Amino acid sequence: MSNLFEAAGMERAAPRPLADRLRPERLADVVGQDHLVGVDGALSRMLNSGSLGSMIFWGPPGTGKTTVARLLANETELHFEQVSAVFSGVADLKKVFEQARARRQIGKGTLLFVDEIHRFNRAQQDSFLPVMEDGTVTLVGATTENPSFELNAALLSRARVLVFHSHGPESIARLLARAEAVEGKPLPLDEEAREVLIRMADGDGRASLTLSEEVWRAAKPGEIFDAKGLQEIVQRRAPIYDKGQDGHYNLISALHKSVRGSDPDAALYYLARMFDAGEDPLYLGRRLVRMAVEDIGLADPQALVVANAAKDAYDYLGSPEGELAFAQAAVYLATAPKSNAVYMAFKAATQAAKQGGSLLPPKHILNAPTKLMKDEGYNVGYRYDHDEPDAFSGQDYFPTALGRQNFYEPVERGFERDIRKRMDYWAKLRKERGGG
Repeated sequence: MSNLFEAAGMERAAPRPLADRLRPERLADVVGQDHLVGVDGALSRMLNSGSLGSMIFWGPPGTGKTTVARLLANETELHFEQVSAVFSGVADLKKVFEQARARRQIGKGTLLFVDEIHRFNRAQQDSFLPVMEDGTVTLVGATTENPSFELNAALLSRARVLVFHSHGPESIARLLARAEAVEGKPLPLDEEAREVLIRMADGDGRASLTLSEEVWRAAKPGEIFDAKGLQEIVQRRAPIYDKGQDGHYNLISALHKSVRGSDPDAALYYLARMFDAGEDPLYLGRRLVRMAVEDIGLADPQALVVANAAKDAYDYLGSPEGELAFAQAAVYLATAPKSNAVYMAFKAATQAAKQGGSLLPPKHILNAPTKLMKDEGYNVGYRYDHDEPDAFSGQDYFPTALGRQNFYEPVERGFERDIRKRMDYWAKLRKERGGG
């Protein structure tokens, strides 16, 4: 029996967001995911084979994960059930599973779509395993986070991960054209403003349609907005960036690798992206210091000084002036000679220290403040380097049981080239003077 709203026609007349009105009715109408729903797409092949297994949809917001799941249910004649990990608990899941079992007894399968599945804890994720294995449900989980890190291995082993891509400019343009056809009128934007709106969408199809609705609402009859006018209307949509999630780690990885790869322009770009997204400046400062010691090291000892000075300058100036200090440091680090010799040497030394255990240093370099220690041979034979020719005794300082080790190998770049010459000279003297 219809409710009163339906009887009065109010439900049909209720306003619906543009993104909802434009939802595709067939998989072939989905925009921007041809690798999944195109003629040779992964989902198309599954449907053609007549076999649909459990899946994890991984991709940014607004790329069609929910829509595709709903359409899959339609095309396979499965009952579509949707839950959200944000609002559902174990009791809700049990109820859904019971209903799916009842459906299965009368020959009706269930496609269970779980939005933001990564928000379920380990125990909740494990609850899906039995109903996936016995076929009670075909699970389709959606996540914006890397499944390798956020989902249980047991769950991942029973589901295929399908990656949804951010919309490119072409697919966003197709969505806008479809919206104009549905609305029966063009967007009141000049060519430049239209391009700006596409960039503002940041690869999110839903966002592009929401922005379009804002533009249509704001426009007076006959009014056409330029880029500046568009920005005043929508107040610019912030970039997709969660400081605790993938976007954060992807950008800092890109910044670090740009510095390591001696590309100052790319380093500035990613630094600007992170500032624009509201990244904590102290986090950026710490990462620049890490780059200075890990990737430049003694090839340019000044790099660490510059990186630390940038942090102090930011503390002194604040934003936005202090951001230039980080930009200067990023360019300095990117253009500095590179060496990870100290980084690798410390890793090797750490491994040797762990494997060797509590080895006693050689007695000749141990102090002997008591008679007993002197009688034991402590400090016997120690040669004070400043009294030796070239201020170098050539003695061995490693534990006798360990023997002499070589951890640090300077590269032939920057200041380490000079260090290499010194070390070669000391090795020659050490051999001549019997120290190793």
